[in-house]
Amino acid sequence: MRIWCCLCFGEEEDSKKGYKSMRDPILGNNGDESPDENSAFDWRNVFEGVNVAAVVSPQAGAAGDLGVPKNEEIDFDSNWLSSEVEVKNENYSGEKMLDVNLNLGLSGEASSSTVLKEDSDRDTCSKRPKVNSFSLDWDNHLLQETSYLCPMNEGGGDMSLSNLLGATDAEGKDSKMEDLDVRMDLTDDLLHMVFSFLDHIDLCRAASVCSQWRAASSHEDFWRYLNFENKQISSNQFEDMCRRYPNATTINLYGTPNIHPLAMKAVSSLRNLETLSLGRGQLGETFFQALTDCHVLRSLTINDATLGNGIQEIPISHDSLRLLQLVKCRVLRVSIRCPQLETLSLKRSSMPHAVLNCPLLHDLDIASCHKLSDAAIRSAATACPLLESLDMSNCSCVSDETLRDIAQTCGNLRVLDASYCPNISLESVRLVMLTVLKLHSCEGITSASMAAIAHSYMLEVLELDNCSLLTSVSLDLPRLQSIRLVHCRKFIDLNLHCGMLSSITVSNCPLLHRINITSSALKKLVLQKQESLTTIALQCPNLLEVDLTECESLTNSICEVFSDDGGCPVLKSLVLDNCESLTLVAFCSTSLVSLSLGGCRALISLALRCPYLEQVSLDGCDHLEVASFCPVGLRSLNLGICPKMNMLHIEAPQMASLELKGCGVLSEASINCPLLTSFDASFCSQLKDDCLSATTSSCPLIESLVLMSCPSVGCAGLLSLQSLPNLTYLDLSYTFLVTLQPVYESCLQLKVLKLQACKYLTDTSLEPLYKENALPALCELDLSYGTLCQSAIEELLACCTHLSHVSLNGCINMHDLNWGFTGDQLSHIPSVSIPHGSSLGEQQLPNEQPKRLLENLNCVGCPNIKKVFIPMAQGFLLSSLNLSLSANLKEVDIACYNLCVLNLSNCCSLESLQLECPRLSSLFLQSCNIDEEAVEAAVSRCTMLETLDVRFCPKVRSTFDVKNMPYLSTEHDEVAGCMSQFETHLQQPSPIVRQNEIFDMFV
Repeated sequence: MRIWCCLCFGEEEDSKKGYKSMRDPILGNNGDESPDENSAFDWRNVFEGVNVAAVVSPQAGAAGDLGVPKNEEIDFDSNWLSSEVEVKNENYSGEKMLDVNLNLGLSGEASSSTVLKEDSDRDTCSKRPKVNSFSLDWDNHLLQETSYLCPMNEGGGDMSLSNLLGATDAEGKDSKMEDLDVRMDLTDDLLHMVFSFLDHIDLCRAASVCSQWRAASSHEDFWRYLNFENKQISSNQFEDMCRRYPNATTINLYGTPNIHPLAMKAVSSLRNLETLSLGRGQLGETFFQALTDCHVLRSLTINDATLGNGIQEIPISHDSLRLLQLVKCRVLRVSIRCPQLETLSLKRSSMPHAVLNCPLLHDLDIASCHKLSDAAIRSAATACPLLESLDMSNCSCVSDETLRDIAQTCGNLRVLDASYCPNISLESVRLVMLTVLKLHSCEGITSASMAAIAHSYMLEVLELDNCSLLTSVSLDLPRLQSIRLVHCRKFIDLNLHCGMLSSITVSNCPLLHRINITSSALKKLVLQKQESLTTIALQCPNLLEVDLTECESLTNSICEVFSDDGGCPVLKSLVLDNCESLTLVAFCSTSLVSLSLGGCRALISLALRCPYLEQVSLDGCDHLEVASFCPVGLRSLNLGICPKMNMLHIEAPQMASLELKGCGVLSEASINCPLLTSFDASFCSQLKDDCLSATTSSCPLIESLVLMSCPSVGCAGLLSLQSLPNLTYLDLSYTFLVTLQPVYESCLQLKVLKLQACKYLTDTSLEPLYKENALPALCELDLSYGTLCQSAIEELLACCTHLSHVSLNGCINMHDLNWGFTGDQLSHIPSVSIPHGSSLGEQQLPNEQPKRLLENLNCVGCPNIKKVFIPMAQGFLLSSLNLSLSANLKEVDIACYNLCVLNLSNCCSLESLQLECPRLSSLFLQSCNIDEEAVEAAVSRCTMLETLDVRFCPKVRSTFDVKNMPYLSTEHDEVAGCMSQFETHLQQPSPIVRQNEIFDMFV
C-alpha cells in the first residue's frame, strides 16, 4: 500500500521561538492559541507528499514550527489512505484529545521517532495518533467513523477533524469512542512510508523541515545504500556519514576525489558492508590488504582505476567475495585468491598476467584484455574447473590449443564468446556441453569448422557474423534455436536440419545461392535482399510468415515451395516484393491468407487457387496480362494498376468490391462474385456487352456500377442491368450513348445517374424523366459537359421536381437560369409537397408552396449564363448553388429561404447581386469586379452569414467590414487578411502571458 500524504505532524516545544508547540495530534495546533502568521505552513503541499522539500514556507523557522491558518482547508484524496480511523475521547489536563488508530502493518521494529516519543521533554498529554491496519473506503467508512467526533478545540472554534472532513456532530461525543484501545504511532509510520519513496537528496531536504522530519528521514532503512557517485565529498564528510549510518550495506564511491582514503574508511568502519563500487582514481595496496577485515563483503567493483602504483603485483584475497569486477584497470599483475568467488570480470584491463585461485568460479570475462598472452589466458581459465561462461572476445592471441585445453578442463562450459579472435579455427576442439557460441569476425572460421561445431549437440545459439572465409554451413543440431549469419561475403550454401530452430537471421550475404531448412519450431523466416538466392527448400510444418523481399534471382519454382505440397502446410503470409525474376506465379494453397507481389514488374501470368486468401498486393505489376483468382477469399480487389491485363477470371464468394479502372485492353472477363456490390470498370474500353451481361447475371447484388469511358457497351449490355434489382448508382459518363431507353427500362431503382460528356444524347432523351415518370427514385443527375439545348434543360429543372442534386457544369447551351415563371407556366408545373415530419416541412411561406426538391445545383464554368433569377417559391429547398467560373454572369437575384452556400468566385463580369437568403452562411466572391456597396447591400439581409470571401476583388477595400453581422469572418486578400488577424491578436492578451502572471503570483 502506497500512502502519498501525511495526516498530521506533531512538534516538540521550541524554546528558541518562545511559543508553545502544537498539541493537536492531527492538526498540529494547540487549540487554545492560534499559530503565528509568520510561520504559515502550506498544508496542501504537505498532503501531496511527493516533493517533500516544497512544503517549507520561506517564513518557517529553523526548528520547523508548523502553524495552520485558522480557516485553512485541507483537501483529502480518497486514494491517499486505505486504513480505518478509530477515535477515542480522552481528557488530558482539561483538553479533549483525539487518538486515531491506523495501523499500517509495518514491520515490528521501532521507528526512529520512538526516541522522540520517549523524550522526557515531551509533554505527556501531547500524544500522537495511533495506527491500525486494514482496508476501508475513505469516502464512506472514514466519514462514518469520524462523524462521532467531538470538537478537538472546545474553546478554539471549528478546528476539529469532523469539520475538516465535512462530518459534524452536534453533541460532540459518542459512546463508540470508548471501545478503541489499540494504539501505534500514526505520524511516524506514515512518514516512514512516504519517505521510503524519496531519494537521498529529497531526504536531506526533508530533514530541514522540522525535528520530527529530521528524525524520520535519518532512519537507517533509508541509508542502507550510500551513493556518492561523482560527488565531491571530503574524507571528513564521508567519515561522518559512516559514523551516522554504521549499518550501511552498499557504498558507491565511483568518481569521488581521492578514492583510496574513502575506500579505506568504508572497509574499516562499515562492518555490514556487502557491496562496494570504486573507480576513477588510484587504489593503494593497503586497500586490498584491508579487504580481509570486511568479512561480509560480497561484491567488489573497481572501474577505470590504477591498482597500486601500476608496476607491482596486486593480491586480492577474500574468503566471502562472490563477485569481483576489475574493469578497465591498470595493473602489472593481479593474483586473485577467493575461494567463494563465482563471477570475475577483468574486461578491458591492461594486465599482462593474471593468476586465479578460485575453485568455484563459473563466470569469467576477460574480453578486450589485449595484453593477456595466450598462455596466461590458458592458465587462468584452466584454473577454474567449474567454469560455465567464458568471454574472451577481442583477445587476439587466443589459439586453438588454448580452446582444446579449456574444453578438456572445463567440462561444464556452456557459454563461449570468442569473437574477434582471428587465430582460432576450432580444429580438433570438442565443446560438448556448449549452449551458446559467438564467433563474430573470426577470420579462421571456415566450412571445415562446422565439423567441430557439430559435436556441440547441446548448442542452442550460434552467431557467425562477419566470418569472411565461411562459404557453407551444414549442421544437424537437435537443440539449435537461433543462428546468425550477417555480412558473410563468401557464404553460398545454408543447410540446417534442426528441429528446434526458431530464429534465423541471414542478411547481406551477396553470394548466398541455396537454402535448405528443416525445423518444426520455425514460425517466421525473413531473407531480405539476398540478390543471388535462387533455390529454397523448406520442411517447416509450423512456418507462418515468409519475407523474401528483393530476392531478385528467385525463379518461378519458388511457387512449388509455398504450395500445399511444398513443406509449409500452414503458411499464412508470403511477401515476394521486388522479386523481378518472377514471370509466371501460380499458388495452390489452402492456408495462404496474405500475398504481396508488389514491384514484380516481369510478372505476366498470375494464377491463385487459395480459397482463404484475403489480401493480395499487385502494386507495380504493370506487365500482368493474365490473372486467375479461382477461388479466393478476397473481399475486395483492385486491378486498375495492371494496364496490360487482357484476360481475367475471378471466383470469389466473399468479394464485395471489384475495381478494374484502367484495364484498357481487358477483353475477356469472367466474374463470379455472388456478393459483389460495387463494380468499377472505368476506362475498360474493350469491355463488351456479352461480358457485362455475364457479370450482371452472376453478380445480382451489384448496387454501384461505373462504366465510364466504356464505349463498347451498348443497348444490349444496358438491358442486362435488369438482372440487378438493387442497382442505385450508375455512371455512363464519356460513352457514345444515343438513347437512355434501356436505362429507363432496366434500372427502376436508380437513385444516381451520371451522364457527363455524353454528347450523342438527343434533346428528347430526358423527356421520359419528367413526362413519363421514368426512374421515380432518381434524386441525383449529372449532365455536365453535355450538349442538351436550353429548352431541354429548363424543362428538366422545371418539371423533374424529384431531383435533389443536379450538375450542369460546362454546359455551353446553358444561357440564363430564370425560374420566375408566369402564372400560366406555374399551372403546368407539378406541385411537390415536402414530406411530413421534416424540418423544412414546417417552414412554409405564406401562400407559397415549394415547386422542387432541388437542394444542390452546380453550374460551374457555364460560359453563356448571364442572369440568374430564383424566386422564393421555386428555390425553397435549395441549400447549395455553385456558379463559379461563369465568366459572363452579370446579374444574380436569389431569394432562397434555405440557401446556405453560394459560390460566385471568378465571375469577373458580375455587376448586380441581390440576395434574400436568411440562412446563408458562406458567400464566395473571389476575383469578382462587383462594387463594395453592392456587396454590402447584398449581404445586409443575410444575418446568418459566417464566411465572406472577397479576396482579389479590386473594387473591395482591404478594410472592408460589414456591420451588424455577429457571425461574419471576412476574408480579404492574403496580406491584408494576415495583418487583420495580427492586429486582432495584438488586442487580446496572450495566454502564455496570463499563465506567467499566475505563476509569478504564486511564486
